Amino acid sequence: MPSPHRRLPLSRRGFLLASTAAVTPALAPAPARAAGNSRPPRPFGRYGSPGARPTPQTLYVHPSGHGDFTSVQAAVTASTGNGWTLVIAPGTYRETVAVDVTRTGMTWLGASGDPRDVVIVYDNAAGTPKPGGGTYGTTGSATTLVQADGFTARDLTFANDWLRADHPGVSGTQAVAIKVQGDRSAFHHCRFLGHQDTLYADSIALGVFARQYFSHCYAEGDVDFVFGRATAVYEHCHFRTLTRTDLSSAPYGFAFAPSTAGANPRGYLVTRSRISSAAPDAHYKLARPWVPSSDTTARPSLVVRETHLGPGIDAVAPYTNMSDGFPWQDQRFAEYRNRGPGAVVTVPANRPQLTSAQAASATRAAYLGDWQPWKAGY
Repeated sequence: MPSPHRRLPLSRRGFLLASTAAVTPALAPAPARAAGNSRPPRPFGRYGSPGARPTPQTLYVHPSGHGDFTSVQAAVTASTGNGWTLVIAPGTYRETVAVDVTRTGMTWLGASGDPRDVVIVYDNAAGTPKPGGGTYGTTGSATTLVQADGFTARDLTFANDWLRADHPGVSGTQAVAIKVQGDRSAFHHCRFLGHQDTLYADSIALGVFARQYFSHCYAEGDVDFVFGRATAVYEHCHFRTLTRTDLSSAPYGFAFAPSTAGANPRGYLVTRSRISSAAPDAHYKLARPWVPSSDTTARPSLVVRETHLGPGIDAVAPYTNMSDGFPWQDQRFAEYRNRGPGAVVTVPANRPQLTSAQAASATRAAYLGDWQPWKAGY
């Protein structure tokens, strides 16, 4: 899988990964404890080690026991209250994780500085049977659920590796890698891997306009793989549409499916980003509006500006409807100064464009207000 990020130099990453260089980074084993040395190795890079905590509220997660906990959820459970930091060592953490509303101001840091090295993954889908009966549903399928305000993640991979081909009898194929509902949630240099409904950028309730920021991130999928009702800014991000072997004709899927509340003046803003594709040309729609049954007054909002749209996007008809009675033309979709073969305007009515005056108010500052996560100092 192509990486969205150039591997950082060692001076930036803070420590050598020589012992793991010969294996897949996401599956790299933890460094072994040196013989005769009672102190654990330093698997935590520039964020310190269990023996040298930067704050009293920092916990270290290591899959082989060299930190405070071996699982991310165990560390979250121990982090009661506000302002905890989890430093997560390289490894694949196969588990589901939930950050409830009480754990505000939490930060997760991938220790190596490379998001490929720290993977949080599980394989539930909406149609997966639950142990106690019923199925998980879309929200319940999420590998990671973040409900608390003020959450920040850096240098991590969030994934759901459930595959349709492995479950031909399951009709609920939504499989969420992460669902984010908290206000002021920021993700820097993170990856989001899945197929349908990969990145669920939402809010805790219909009347709450949660703000979220994604910087230098990578997201991939096929059906509605970035979706929800949050006010979300995606800046310098890479979105990749996957190929499919279970379909013989277009469209294979849809990149964005916002469900912005009608009272919310701003939904999704994609700026200075790019969309590539592993599928044949013109086999993907840029977006379709999601008007859920729980909020039939929703008016999905998406602005894509100054972004490179690859040939995988259908330039002639980049938008389509999701539900009868809610045509995309009645929603709030617009573009501005996009480029690439998927951005060519062949039928003007099919892709509304912002004027320069309108574009002046379609900025990260306008969407996020007094919250400026791009100024974070780490």
